[in-house]
Amino acid sequence: MNKDTSHINSLENEAIYIMREVAAQFEKPVLLFSGGKDSITLVRLAVKAFYPAKVPFPLMHIDTGHNFPETIEFRDRLCKELGLELIVRNVQDSIDEGKVKEESGRYASRNMLQTTTLLDAIEEFKFDACIGGARRDEEKARAKERIFSVRDDFGQWDEKNQRPELFDMLNGDIEHGQNVRVFPISNWTELDVWSYIERENIEIPSIYFAHKRKVFLRDGMIWSAEDEVVYRDDNEEVIEEMVRFRTVGDMSCTAAVLSDASTISKVVEEIRDSTISERGARIDDKRSEAAMEKRKQQGYF
Repeated sequence: MNKDTSHINSLENEAIYIMREVAAQFEKPVLLFSGGKDSITLVRLAVKAFYPAKVPFPLMHIDTGHNFPETIEFRDRLCKELGLELIVRNVQDSIDEGKVKEESGRYASRNMLQTTTLLDAIEEFKFDACIGGARRDEEKARAKERIFSVRDDFGQWDEKNQRPELFDMLNGDIEHGQNVRVFPISNWTELDVWSYIERENIEIPSIYFAHKRKVFLRDGMIWSAEDEVVYRDDNEEVIEEMVRFRTVGDMSCTAAVLSDASTISKVVEEIRDSTISERGARIDDKRSEAAMEKRKQQGYF
């Protein structure tokens, strides 16, 4: 067994252990699913963790309404093929109910509006543990998270008041009204995720692979011009380029990268050579130095 295989096996074993601990320690967990590569990896790990039994918790997607169509189509097909329960709650409903206000302008996004919809859904279903695909290598606020990260009864996170996690002992004890966010692939890197996808031959949305797309340039970044939810000034010229997306969040805040990586093996090679973080293509993380940390304090995943 080579070093890379041993490394991936160790990460897989840790993630499966965490999944099983969630099922054992919590009454009503849920797996937050976006249709992106990290949450797809979580689904594979959950299937492995409980096979041949069914995954003992549902999937839930907080849908901004501004997702890439390829991602939504993949989400629905995957859940149907695997027989997984899928709960969808929509940011549009929170807007219609006056709970949040739609942003406007060239940097408008619904990404921050997801927090209210998520917290409402947690309360609606009384979920006590929410499993997600955040990784410590993505962003410095996420690097502060524990694998079992406690939220108060307002869904808020206090980065200065976290439990120690010693010797892989995961403490799921929570008080009434609290819930826990769980990160089974917290110790993985972007390259680890792609290497696992390659090894397991996991299908992923086509948007992750290089394809010709109508785009425009703004602030040194490449934006999709194929949907009206992405704001574009009249003087921003539409061109066609070979691009792919390293992360597939809200279309209005997720930029593409120039690429000819049309297979998983080519993507892995490209990631090995990259000097830019995958979230370098997410404009919502550039709003301020502490943008992600502020959102997490307010209840964002």
